[in-house]
Amino acid sequence: MLQYRPFGSDRLADVRALYEKEGWRAYLNDDRKLEDALQNSLWLYGAFEGDRLIGFVRCVGDGQHILLVQDLIVDPDFRGQGIGTALFNAAWETYAHVRMFMVVTDIPSEGANRFYQRLGMKPLEKGQMIGYFR
Repeated sequence: MLQYRPFGSDRLADVRALYEKEGWRAYLNDDRKLEDALQNSLWLYGAFEGDRLIGFVRCVGDGQHILLVQDLIVDPDFRGQGIGTALFNAAWETYAHVRMFMVVTDIPSEGANRFYQRLGMKPLEKGQMIGYFR
């Protein structure tokens, strides 16, 4: 039976394993940096099968005016079971009061784009906005 609960940077190895399995290499170059990122996150919320972390959502921001879903990842072996939706909805509900609730994903990632749109997220252009990065 799946359980959903907050967790901390003490689960670094589990988080790292999920990133590795999914091929999110940018996180894997420096364990100290990754640990700092986890510790400085606003919210870490995971899906667990027993004691095994099988997915999580990581949010950053001030928790009042801006919140960014930095990571939403589910072990590929557990996809299609509503875990990603449950994690996203938990963040959505926990931070319902936040003015700007954002998520960023790759344009070519059609599955991720469909997923977020299905959950009610809109492209920035629909809000007469544009994003920038370096």
